[in-house]
Amino acid sequence: MPDTDLQRIALPTGVELDVATAGDPAAPAILLLHGFPESHRTWRHQIPALAKRFFVIAPDQRGFARSSKPAGVEHYTPDKPVADLLALATHFGKDRFTLVGHDWGGAIAWMAALQHPDRIERLIIVNAPHPFVFQKSLYDDMAQRAASQYIRAFRNPGLEAHIDRIGLGAFFDTSFASHADPALLAPERDAYLDEWGQPGAMTAMLNWYRASAVVVPAMDETPERPAFLDAPFPPLKMPVLVIWGMGDTALLPVQLDGLRALVPDLTVVKVEAGHFVPWEKPAEVTGTMLGWLG
Repeated sequence: MPDTDLQRIALPTGVELDVATAGDPAAPAILLLHGFPESHRTWRHQIPALAKRFFVIAPDQRGFARSSKPAGVEHYTPDKPVADLLALATHFGKDRFTLVGHDWGGAIAWMAALQHPDRIERLIIVNAPHPFVFQKSLYDDMAQRAASQYIRAFRNPGLEAHIDRIGLGAFFDTSFASHADPALLAPERDAYLDEWGQPGAMTAMLNWYRASAVVVPAMDETPERPAFLDAPFPPLKMPVLVIWGMGDTALLPVQLDGLRALVPDLTVVKVEAGHFVPWEKPAEVTGTMLGWLG
């Protein structure tokens, strides 16, 4: 990523984040949030193009790569990374900004937009489900429930011991690698293993799943239905672009069902790609983002 500055920033939320920035600091800001199990490098193909028009802020979120990894699941509840991103924007003097998120970064972006509409001017979501739609699908759509059983596995406190036994490389090859284009992923393998191998990184990354309040029922379970699923849910107020890789095997296209009722100013662009759309179809994602932002 040419002309990208990686700096360490201490935030009042109690963590230090490695943050990639690019572009003119006086330009309108766009903040990019990665998901599991990645880093700011998720956006390596988008950053140079966005930096021509925006001041780009792309952190390694808490728990990932070399950013702070506070001990304890309680430090990874969604309100914590929401506070991080708002503090990061404030650090750069940006009261309002465009927010972009993929995967867990998208989940945090949805929450920030719902809770802090005064700060989020526009929202771009890439393969990350709206919280209401996702929780509803885990009760009402058995295909999505089956696709999400990995979350239950990630919440297993014994998972790290299993990873230690088989090694990070084997875990990479048997988990992450099966959900992405092998030809695109292979050249990046060493970078991922370096980030995952940082002290405490694997536990910190998994703690995002453990701290989440999302209920993932077992396939043979019929748990009590959360009351909020049958109550009105507040609509988002800002324009929203959703880019969706239709070949995603973890987050199925059912995540687009009913979305327009929750997002009145919605644009949906469907892409023939898997879950990791930003680098599986970089030109399409970048072009879509720039066209919509323009």
